[in-house]
Amino acid sequence: MSTAIEKVGVIGLGAMGMGIAQSLLRAGFAVHACDVRPDTVQKLVESGAHAASSPAALAAQVQALLIVVVNAQQTESVLFGEHGAASALAPGSVVIACATVAPEFAEALGARLAAMGLRFIDAPISGGAAKAAAGEMSVMAAGSPDAFDACAGIFDAICARLYRLGEQPGQGSKVKMINQLLAGVHIAAAAEAMALGLRAGCDPDALYEVISNSAGSSWMFQNRVPHILKGDYTPLSAVNIFVKDLGIVLDYAKKSVFPLPLSATAHQMFMQASAAGFGGEDDAAVIKTFPGIDLPAKA
Repeated sequence: MSTAIEKVGVIGLGAMGMGIAQSLLRAGFAVHACDVRPDTVQKLVESGAHAASSPAALAAQVQALLIVVVNAQQTESVLFGEHGAASALAPGSVVIACATVAPEFAEALGARLAAMGLRFIDAPISGGAAKAAAGEMSVMAAGSPDAFDACAGIFDAICARLYRLGEQPGQGSKVKMINQLLAGVHIAAAAEAMALGLRAGCDPDALYEVISNSAGSSWMFQNRVPHILKGDYTPLSAVNIFVKDLGIVLDYAKKSVFPLPLSATAHQMFMQASAAGFGGEDDAAVIKTFPGIDLPAKA
C-alpha cells in the first residue's frame, strides 16, 4: 500500500463505487464513505469503512477523494455544492474524478482545484460492477506525476490496468468518450441483431451461443445479451447512462464539426427507449423498442 496516502474517501456507492470502496478496504486503506442512501453506506460500514454525513465531513478526514457519481452535475455538487468537499480538503490532497464527463469539464475542474491547492486526476473508469468489486477495472487517467505517485497504492487496489494518458486533465475523459462511443454503438447493434433474430424465429439461446463464438461478436454482445435472454433488466448500467454518454460524444463532435452517423443513430435508439419509459432499466432494454417481437420472459 502507498505510504503517501492511507485515508481515502469514496463518494458515490453505486455499482462501481461500492466495488471500489471494497477493493480499497481489502488493500488495507482506511476508507471513509458517503452516499445519498444511508443504508448503502451502512453496508460498507459493516465491512470496516467509516461513514460520513456529507462530502465536507468526509473530506476533512482523508488525503485522497474518489468521486464515483453519474455525471458532471453530481461531480460539481459533491465538490462545490452545499457541504461540498473541495473547501474541506487539506492542501495537497488528491481528487480522483471517475464519472464520464465532457473533456472540457474535466479541464476546467482541474484548473479550479489547482487554484485551491489541490491535486487532480481525471480518471474515468470502465469494466462494470464485477470488475470494480474484484479490483480489476480499467482506468483512463490524466494528472501530474506527483499525484500519480501519491495514489499508486490506490490504483493498485482498484484496477488491473491504469492508463496514464498525460498530465493535462481532460485527456482521460477524451479516451473514455471514445470508449463510450463504441460501447453505445455495440449495445445498440447487439439489440438490433437479437431483435431481428427473434423476428426471424431463431432460437435466442442458440443465436447467442453462435454469435458469441463467431466474427460478429463483441464484448458488449456477450455481456448484455444474457440480460435479454434472462428477461432481467435490472440496471447494472441504465439506458439513461448512454443517453448522457452518447450525448457527450455528439456534443463534442458537433463543436469539432465532425460527423458521427453511427453514434447519432445509437443515441436516438437510447433516447427512444428512455422516452418509452425504459430509461431506468438496464441498457439492454433498448431492444424493447423493436416492434413485433416476443422477448424472453423473466425466469
